[in-house]
Amino acid sequence: MEVAVLGTGAMGFGMAQSLLRAGHAVRVWNRTSDRAAPLAEEGATVAGTASEAVRGADVVVTMLFDLASTEAVVTGSAAAFGPETVWVQTATVGRSGAAWLADLAADHGIATLDSPVLGTKKPAADGTLVVLASGDPAVRERVQPVYDAISSRVVWAGDQLGAASALKLACNAWVLSITTATAQSLALTRSFGLDPALFLAAIDDGPTNSPYAQLKGKAMIAGDYPASFELSGALKDLGLIIRAADEAEVRTGVLDAVRDAFATAEERGHGHDDIAAVHEAMGDRP
Repeated sequence: MEVAVLGTGAMGFGMAQSLLRAGHAVRVWNRTSDRAAPLAEEGATVAGTASEAVRGADVVVTMLFDLASTEAVVTGSAAAFGPETVWVQTATVGRSGAAWLADLAADHGIATLDSPVLGTKKPAADGTLVVLASGDPAVRERVQPVYDAISSRVVWAGDQLGAASALKLACNAWVLSITTATAQSLALTRSFGLDPALFLAAIDDGPTNSPYAQLKGKAMIAGDYPASFELSGALKDLGLIIRAADEAEVRTGVLDAVRDAFATAEERGHGHDDIAAVHEAMGDRP
């Protein structure tokens, strides 16, 4: 298939690699062109503009930071979409953002599927993301080869555009809460005069264990936070989650505390570090 990937940050870059590995013809574009350039060595065509990347594509995958950037790029390149082109929107944009983008697609006559993903930099490069998808069942078959290339499985949330984005918020609420809870327990263990690694050892292999807690916990203990999921992006997502929860009249006490922890870590200079850096918010209580 001819596939365009718009946005080659940590996630989009890996997704483009997975598409190339699966044998698709891939054109890539990124606002900062040097972030897309290395993909040329792997067989991708690096486009000078988003429209150039989109023109002639069977599927257009967008992996951009937020609603505003996605709207701007797709609006600017909409005229290049062909009548059979399908737009696969994979960023986390929230419920209202997904509705806005669905209207944008309808206004331009673009077939689209709401397709946010679970996973970070390595799963993107390995082609083992989990795609959360929703939209017109008639379009699904046309994009399945793309899903096969970038993911280990697809969870269909429904026929209504935006259902997958709603599910993504619930999933990210879990991921960010468990990361913060891990940081809290490690900080407690250390404050009691114990080796924090004892906490991870205590839960290991038990019913309360989590591979994610083990992974992020080891990074927290080491104080080493190479970004798989940037803390600033997680803070953006928490805003979307809390807004959606408020609209649904769901209590947000836990989420508010998680957001406060992430905001503190960002204020301490960890915005571009991995979400494990939320651990840096656990000390020096005012």
